[in-house]
Amino acid sequence: MLPPNPPSPPARTALVTGAGKRLGREIALTLARGGWQVAVHYRHSDQDAIQTVADCAHITSASGLKHHKFQADLADEAAVRALLPQVVAYFGAVDAVVNCASTFEHDSAATFGFAALEQHLRSNTGAPILLAQALHSHLQTRNAGGVVVNLLDQKLWNLNPDFFSYTLSKAALEVANTMLAQALAPHVRVVGVAPGLTLKSHMLSDEQFAVLHQISPLGRSSTAADVAATVKFALENGSITGTTLLVDGGQHLMQFERDFSLMDLT
Repeated sequence: MLPPNPPSPPARTALVTGAGKRLGREIALTLARGGWQVAVHYRHSDQDAIQTVADCAHITSASGLKHHKFQADLADEAAVRALLPQVVAYFGAVDAVVNCASTFEHDSAATFGFAALEQHLRSNTGAPILLAQALHSHLQTRNAGGVVVNLLDQKLWNLNPDFFSYTLSKAALEVANTMLAQALAPHVRVVGVAPGLTLKSHMLSDEQFAVLHQISPLGRSSTAADVAATVKFALENGSITGTTLLVDGGQHLMQFERDFSLMDLT
């Protein structure tokens, strides 16, 4: 007589912030392909979030996994504190948070002011810390382990003075990685993933992006698929915490005097 099939492991659920479009969407789809349920966070891009949820559901249609969208303004502390409990209420349990959403507004040392700094610190630093705090509390009640992945930037290892407040907010988050990994162990691992130039912005033409993407020791920077695969690796490798994985084709090894979006290619 054959032994009975072992029960299927419970579905893992990840909250991915900023998952309606761009890099967050790629991460959500990659996790769905890997058998994760995805809580798709968005701020304003409701239709994009609906599409991401639908695409995740299509990927996992044979498995019965669930995916759902959740709206929150990450600059609003009350909204951030309410977000993870909403996800838990829908899915029953959450195992991971991927902090991908980010404010990225230009300022410089000359134009710097408290308002710009606060805007970036709220969404880029404060929100990820609060979500890590909330995940830790949730996992303690389950006596379970989980993980937080924070999206950083190769710029932190290759500083230039552009996007001053953005860079400060990401530097603070990188330091928080270490402190949170210490404070939230053993229930929560905390890992940074730092991409290089990955997706074209409104500040770059297709031609400019193609040229800049090749400026690295490997002749190419990161793709969205590269970054998403690294996030999935960080979520699933139980031995990694308190460190950052740089995914940038080696761009952090070079010295750039300006941000990619402000480079003069002439």
